[in-house]
Amino acid sequence: MSTQRKTEFTDAALSEDLIHDYLVKNPDFFERHAELLGTLKLPHRSGAAVSLVERQVSVLRQKDLKHERKLKELLEVARANDSLSGKIHRLTLRLLSSADLISTLRNLEEALRADFDADQSILVLFGNADHFSGVDVGRFFVAVSKNDEALKSFDTFLQGSGPRCGQIRDAQRDFLFGKETDEIGSAALIPLGTKAELGFLAIGSSESDRFHPGMSIDFLRRLGELVTEALRRF
Repeated sequence: MSTQRKTEFTDAALSEDLIHDYLVKNPDFFERHAELLGTLKLPHRSGAAVSLVERQVSVLRQKDLKHERKLKELLEVARANDSLSGKIHRLTLRLLSSADLISTLRNLEEALRADFDADQSILVLFGNADHFSGVDVGRFFVAVSKNDEALKSFDTFLQGSGPRCGQIRDAQRDFLFGKETDEIGSAALIPLGTKAELGFLAIGSSESDRFHPGMSIDFLRRLGELVTEALRRF
């Protein structure tokens, strides 16, 4: 009687949690009882039963695949960052070599189009348009008073503290890229200076997801700082 009661009590006490905790505290248990590995069977997704060793191998293989995918993602990000760093470096050299405002704007426009694959881009500087009457770089550049009615649609952006990405309103698109332009799917607005004191740079793309609110803006912020300092020279 006492033996039976002791066995029943022991079986009841061996809950799954206790077994789990014991195995965690004794990771060498199956090394000391290797004969058990071949007898334990676990269900597999295929429906067949597999040994614990086979299951462990399968789990490790899955972990290796996850690590491999993660490593691949990290390498892709590293390559993309390295490519962006190279483009920023080349742009910096071009802006430093610019002797005046016109050459600065031309070098900037060419870099955005050739190196950064900008479908459309425009630089908006705040000031009297008459002061820039001699600057001719096509549609890339426009000078306008900061109080101009045409800028009302940009109020929220201009009062912000950083770049904005995503789809733009029709009024913004018409001002920046022209009323006849309808292929702008997304755009990045980059302030130049604190509270866009100098103006802002707009980069448009035909792809709706090229610039989106969830993307990292570190690169755009650095681009804005670089262009701001290049313009301050003139």
